[in-house]
Amino acid sequence: MSKYNPSQFDDIRPYYDSEIPAAMKRIVDSDFFGLLCTYVYPGHNPEDVRQMMCSFKTIRDFQLEVMRCVNEQVIARSITDFTYSGVEQLDPKKKYLFISNHRDIMLDACLLQYILYKNGHETTEITFGANLMSSPLVIDIGKANKMFRVERGGNMKDFYQSSKHLSDYIRYVLTEKGQGLWIAQRNGRTKDGCDQTDQGIIKMFCMSEPTDKIKALSELNIVPVSVSYEWESCDILKALELYERKRVGRYIKKPGEDLTSILTGIAQPKGRVNITLCPQLTETDLRQFENSTNNEYHRQVAQLIDERIIDAYQLTPNNYIAHDLRYGQQRYCDYYSDEEYSAFETYLERLNTFDIPEPDVLRDIYLGIYANPVDSKRALLKGKNEKM
Repeated sequence: MSKYNPSQFDDIRPYYDSEIPAAMKRIVDSDFFGLLCTYVYPGHNPEDVRQMMCSFKTIRDFQLEVMRCVNEQVIARSITDFTYSGVEQLDPKKKYLFISNHRDIMLDACLLQYILYKNGHETTEITFGANLMSSPLVIDIGKANKMFRVERGGNMKDFYQSSKHLSDYIRYVLTEKGQGLWIAQRNGRTKDGCDQTDQGIIKMFCMSEPTDKIKALSELNIVPVSVSYEWESCDILKALELYERKRVGRYIKKPGEDLTSILTGIAQPKGRVNITLCPQLTETDLRQFENSTNNEYHRQVAQLIDERIIDAYQLTPNNYIAHDLRYGQQRYCDYYSDEEYSAFETYLERLNTFDIPEPDVLRDIYLGIYANPVDSKRALLKGKNEKM
């Protein structure tokens, strides 16, 4: 017997297939359709694309014919080498909760969907921050792509209720609706290069099964996902935000800034990109923490996810170069060439175009975005008595 009534999630769920034709009509009638068409289908007649999209009847149609092409264009235009691993561990009969480090607003989840599709697995539902639902077009594209709304902020009562609602929805999707699901390890993107799971996320998962903390997580089939970019998406935008927070204590987003980040992340050259599906968190993994308090349990599970993501994270010469530049040393000089070092320094010169009071602070923050993953990896290896 079903534990949930699907209609209780109408406020956050993605579109149903029955809602796709109307959504496609709104998308092709949008002022931005021509721009989207030019990027996704270069060289195609926009009227042909319009007719194709208006023929869609299901989410699968949209994902197969549009989102697949989006991913292929991103890979062809902005990624020099796209690799992935770990997909072979997935059981096609099981539905998984993919918990990922989060570097790019759209691409982390979208590229995972592409990997799943290419390897014969169903795509997953995707968390979609309410702050990103800034326009009807973004909402239509998102909800047609299996994205569901996640509320952020609010007072303590509202936050608790939205967290419980989200927890119920996640369990419903995985155990009753029969869909997989992607969620970031924390609210918002990692902007400083330090990938760390918010233990509040783990607590949220457990809210929908409060009587058995082991079952609460084991039945979700959690698979950590490690996403590595050679050139960090929106690196300068992230550095400027962190600089402003450090200088005045807070950062106020400008109108349309999230959309700018989405478009920048899509277009910015990313070099080598790797996505690794880490080993699933098994019941045996979770049982080692069963005698802990609930808060300690949430912390320990979050730490286990961190360990798997950091262990799988693929460092590139940029990470080692930034670390040596940041600390004025040549500790990792064997990991990069003189040409790679010069290319990074040239890229770094873009920071000089900003008229700010403390350019050295901005430079340090920027270098940290690339250098901090080296420290995270080194700390993990030190804990295992291994060297890097």
